[in-house]
Amino acid sequence: MVRRLAQPHKRAAGPGAGAPAGGRGTPNGEAGWRQAVALAAGKRLRWIVGLAGRKPRYAGVIASLLLIAMSVGYGTYRGDHGGAILDFLRDTRDAAANATGFRIATVSVTGSKQFGNDEILAAAGITPRTSLLFLDVEAARKKLESTPWIAQASVRKLYPGRLEITVEERQAFALWQKAGKLSLIAADGTVLGPLGERRIAALPLVVGPGAAAKAHDFLAIVERYPMIREQLRAAVLVAERRWTLKLRNGLDIRLPAIEIERALDTVMALDRDKKLLSRDLMAIDLRLPDRVTVRLSDEAAQARAQSGKDKKKKKGGDA
Repeated sequence: MVRRLAQPHKRAAGPGAGAPAGGRGTPNGEAGWRQAVALAAGKRLRWIVGLAGRKPRYAGVIASLLLIAMSVGYGTYRGDHGGAILDFLRDTRDAAANATGFRIATVSVTGSKQFGNDEILAAAGITPRTSLLFLDVEAARKKLESTPWIAQASVRKLYPGRLEITVEERQAFALWQKAGKLSLIAADGTVLGPLGERRIAALPLVVGPGAAAKAHDFLAIVERYPMIREQLRAAVLVAERRWTLKLRNGLDIRLPAIEIERALDTVMALDRDKKLLSRDLMAIDLRLPDRVTVRLSDEAAQARAQSGKDKKKKKGGDA
């Protein structure tokens, strides 16, 4: 049996039937789109105007706090109290950390011979109020290494309350005299500080501006000539260019600015052949490369002059 299918119900064609989507005859067209945008813009504008007319909660309190903060900041700037305020804040922070168990209870210092533990801590900027928790070990290390005697330093924190400091000190290499004042210097030329009351073993003495920086290399050359080194009283840098050696017997050896070894070899050769260093001389001048000039002491010069007169008299008497 053939069953007829029901025909689908057809809607009546409206005024815009058959018009393409988005055409003039539908609300979704250009005019409708513009109307929707205008409606949304109007709602947004009314929301913004309403928001601008409202006062936020606690606006008065916030404004008062801002005014107080600005007043404090200005007063701090004008009164130059910034450092004091920062110190107060740091102390407050450290006090809180110390109260919770992060106080520096034990300090271990190794490698220091010139300073005691208290001096090392002071050089590192560590006070009894400093807490282990907020201690800046890198800043402490830099402060220690800014001390002339300390070449290298390390700072370690071991929680909850132990601090370990290790330092490597510079060694006194020579005495440096400048403008009549004596200072200790290291081999790298670092001025360690005034001699003061320190008991230092016998050290060579260098004199003059610039001598501290050049002392190590020059004295290394002199070290190769034991006879001169043992008699050396001081080495004077002249015009920051050349050296004059002052020996204990009063003899000056004036060296050239270059080829110092050649000049000292010449002195040693003359001493072997003519006992030059033990003669009654005031100075040996080797500044010129092609000659050696000697200056007699006053007594030797007078004796030589008198000897010349005696020879002339004898010669005249014989005539």
